[in-house]
Amino acid sequence: MAKSLITEGMVRQAISSGQKKMNAPKGAIITPLAAELALAKGIEFSFSGQSAKLPETAHAASGSSPSKGAIVAFGSDHGGFQLKEQLKKYAEGLGYKVLDVGTSNEEPCDYPDFAYAVAKSVSTGEAWRGVMIDGAGIGSCVVANKVPGVKAACCHNEFVARNAREHNDTNVLTLGSRVVGSEVCKEILKIWLETWFSGGRHKQRVEKIDEVEKRFLKRS
Repeated sequence: MAKSLITEGMVRQAISSGQKKMNAPKGAIITPLAAELALAKGIEFSFSGQSAKLPETAHAASGSSPSKGAIVAFGSDHGGFQLKEQLKKYAEGLGYKVLDVGTSNEEPCDYPDFAYAVAKSVSTGEAWRGVMIDGAGIGSCVVANKVPGVKAACCHNEFVARNAREHNDTNVLTLGSRVVGSEVCKEILKIWLETWFSGGRHKQRVEKIDEVEKRFLKRS
């Protein structure tokens, strides 16, 4: 007898109807995307009347689920220093741990040095995610994307931040201190940290991005 399957679409239907608990037949299989979505939205599964925790694989998907208590690396140049200090405190208030890779003051410095430090900490696994702030956010994004294993996005509003996570599974966020106000940056940061990667059709596209990187790494 075939086992019942709990899919992402079924979880989305439960969310749209306001459910916080889904009933499932005994022995039902929960797909990884369904588990990831349920975890992100606080949906609990109940098998034959007994509540069940989500599979551990839902927590382990590569950076795709919100992870309170994880380490977030922060960096900036002199122009982004003040905003970096504000966002560090904000991230700590959200429950994340902070790794500050510099700069430590407003003395003129070069953003590539600190963008590289942020990206490297993510690439090596020292940090779960990374945030880099300069004047416009563009230069640091270019630098970060040169580091293997890093997908950086320069975000200027909440929509772009959500898209960067849901569609592109980015792990480094760059911000422009002279482009976006500090309160908007806080909202961007919160959404970017707490948004899960939706997978599905976006998964194969992100895999193609990774494949482009691998082509050039093979040449070195």
